[in-house]
Amino acid sequence: MFPTAFLTLLLVFSITGSLVQAGNSPISVPLTNRLHFSNGTDNLLERDRARVKALRDSGMRRQSLVNVPLTSDYVRYFLAVGIGNPPTTYNLVLDSGSANTWVRASKYVETGSSFCTGQPVAVNYDSGSFSGTEWLDYVTVGPGLTVVLQSIGVADQTAGFYDFDGLIGIGPVALTVGSLQDLPTEPIPTVTDSLFGQGTISENVVGIFFQPFISSRLENTGQITFGGTDPTKYNGNIGYTPVVNIRGSRKYWGINSRIIYGNTLILGSTAGKVDCGTTLILLATDAYQRYQLATGAVYDRATGLLAISKKQYGALHNLDFYIGEQTYSLNPNSQIWPRSLNSRIGGKKRSIYLVAGDIGKLSGADDDFTIGYAFLQRFYVAYDVTNARVGFATTAFTDATTN
Repeated sequence: MFPTAFLTLLLVFSITGSLVQAGNSPISVPLTNRLHFSNGTDNLLERDRARVKALRDSGMRRQSLVNVPLTSDYVRYFLAVGIGNPPTTYNLVLDSGSANTWVRASKYVETGSSFCTGQPVAVNYDSGSFSGTEWLDYVTVGPGLTVVLQSIGVADQTAGFYDFDGLIGIGPVALTVGSLQDLPTEPIPTVTDSLFGQGTISENVVGIFFQPFISSRLENTGQITFGGTDPTKYNGNIGYTPVVNIRGSRKYWGINSRIIYGNTLILGSTAGKVDCGTTLILLATDAYQRYQLATGAVYDRATGLLAISKKQYGALHNLDFYIGEQTYSLNPNSQIWPRSLNSRIGGKKRSIYLVAGDIGKLSGADDDFTIGYAFLQRFYVAYDVTNARVGFATTAFTDATTN
């Protein structure tokens, strides 16, 4: 027999559900950007590479807990999320490499809408972990965007996470399989899935806009749209490409792409990932070496990145990503780390560093590249869950010279 509190929640859900009208327009909410350097000037490339390796290893397993770093630890975008009724606002890190939503138990405020299922829940990340108990509650991600009976983790124990309240995962729901300890084969609907399933949004789509960062101050430089995309944030139409379902990319937002620098083929058509938890653009080792040779860059031991001279920067060509039927070009300025932030990664003030890094393996085994913020801050991205596709479009910042 269900507890009284749970039956009350079901009653509230049925009443709320009757008031929801399908076909609602997409709703956009701001994302707050923060550059985070937890260990001072630790190696940016190594952090990204560790995350991507863990994503790949997890994607190749038939079934297991998610085992990835939360973010690269350098770039984080936060979404203000209300949990409970009345809601308490939490700043949750947005992550496309995981799909669970959780909040610290020390900050979680129970209300009349909160129901503990008693199910133990845990997720292991490469740079940490959380464990706790599953709760069902109201979750509000923006005006008119409230989910009833959303499964969340209330984390009694966390490791490796310091200055934020929790996480909201927007990755494929398959990533949640294994996180409920007593129900290891059961997926947990993501917040986006629940918004769509409860009729709050008419399309199971999220659109994301990131503006290039040029300082380490806390700024509202991003936006996420639930239920569609925001045409005011991009130019023309979104070009979509199917999500690939092979090897290390199969659980994530994997796509096929061919990459060319100037007239030099860097990487033939192959599978890779789109990931808003990775900062750089990571290429298979042989592709990275071709890019290094073509640009004339030299490896910088202090940062782990490739460095070029001012003269070489002036001679850089576009780095083109052929995705689906479209070509997305990173101009020379898009290929370099923001010079105003050089000191934050252990670099020299006037040096020029490239944002393409070595993924740590040769091409040919799929999952040969990862597109991180260096790319996503130049192009609008849409995740269409229903049609299993990812889309891109140019923005006002595609050709910016802010770096």
